[in-house]
Amino acid sequence: MNFEAIWSGILTIAMATVGWLLAARSKQMDEFKAEFQRIAILLNRTREELAKEYVTKAEVHADINRVLDRLERLDEKLDRLMDSKRAGN
Repeated sequence: MNFEAIWSGILTIAMATVGWLLAARSKQMDEFKAEFQRIAILLNRTREELAKEYVTKAEVHADINRVLDRLERLDEKLDRLMDSKRAGN
């Protein structure tokens, strides 16, 4: 056998091995992409569900401001009541 035939055989085996490894890696990458897409979909669904159940900062601040306004009005009414009772005595 001559050297060129041996070298050609070695290169053929090496290239076949590299091709097989790349094909296996490609399959793993496809599986990774599919899993990544699945996780992205689940994350988006989770965000949507959280938005349904929880309030935003703006909503909380608005509700707190409404309560504080009511307390201020109640405080004013109590002050007027106390003043009128003092004036009556």
